[in-house]
Amino acid sequence: MSQTHSETNHSDTTHFGFKDVPLQKKQGLVAEVFDSVAIKYDLMNDLMSAGVHRLWKRYTVEKSGVRKGSKVLDLAGGTGDLAALFSPIVGDNGQVILADINDSMLKVGRDRMIDKGLINNISFAQVNAEALPFAENYFDCITIAFGLRNVTDKQKALASMFRVLKPGGRLMVLEFSKPTNEMFSKIYDSYSFNLLPKIGKLITGDETSYRYLAESIRMHPGQEELKSMFELAEFEDCVYHNLTGGVVALHIGHKY
Repeated sequence: MSQTHSETNHSDTTHFGFKDVPLQKKQGLVAEVFDSVAIKYDLMNDLMSAGVHRLWKRYTVEKSGVRKGSKVLDLAGGTGDLAALFSPIVGDNGQVILADINDSMLKVGRDRMIDKGLINNISFAQVNAEALPFAENYFDCITIAFGLRNVTDKQKALASMFRVLKPGGRLMVLEFSKPTNEMFSKIYDSYSFNLLPKIGKLITGDETSYRYLAESIRMHPGQEELKSMFELAEFEDCVYHNLTGGVVALHIGHKY
């Protein structure tokens, strides 16, 4: 597997997949990817993971500690899988904010929640994770599933999440990570770079975006590096749980 690369190579560049791009351009390039895949996003998730992504998300909710009356921020919430799971748990007195930086994804998520009848306690916000427009110490739980790797400055985003989290609250980052078995890692690499873009082309007509998604997974920090980034952002009792052999990891950090 490729080794994790640093967040930025120079002060004015960052990575977009395996390419170096000007820092200020990454957000727009990521937006183009998700504008392209938004409509078929759920179908592709089911195909790419054989439906297992739904189990990963349920596990995240189980580990969240969310209960009746909790305030939850679901960042990079996209089409609303986590928000839909949290809604009945927090109840009428709770609040779930489905947030995403991408307008196309947010529209799909909003339509899905309306179709499910889940708009009593779910609201929607287009936000940048690096500069969250919420009050300090507001949320009981913040989740971000398969979105942190697309953030330009991940450390800045983690600090922003820490600021708006209540003391006693927790951050849950569910993200693709580094498989723990070398043989499995090689098989996974072959699937990601050879088969995944072809599936993307067949289903969405867009091979390039899914090639970027595969590259972005390889460029994302591994388990221990991301844990260290949590600690640098002042989260405590930081742990991670490897899922499906480390293909995905759930990182959890607490604010005290």
